Amino acid sequence: MDAQEAAGALGALGLSLPTPAYLLGALLFGLFGWVAYRRGKAAANPLLRWSGLALMLYPYAVSETWMLWGVGVALSGWVWFRWE
Repeated sequence: MDAQEAAGALGALGLSLPTPAYLLGALLFGLFGWVAYRRGKAAANPLLRWSGLALMLYPYAVSETWMLWGVGVALSGWVWFRWE
């Protein structure tokens, strides 16, 4: 089965592969969330810790690339201003 046939089989099931922009965003925001979580845990700052956890987990709940980047930028901005 080649890539074209695999994509057709996924399409028949109603599934599609994520775009490179989606994968890059999920990786970027996940790493930033991990750093925020670690910083919040070390500084005993629960707000920063939970914000980091949200950044790490929300890509699993979002399927659109524009929504991933929009929510990611908003959450990253929140973490940036809450960083102490």
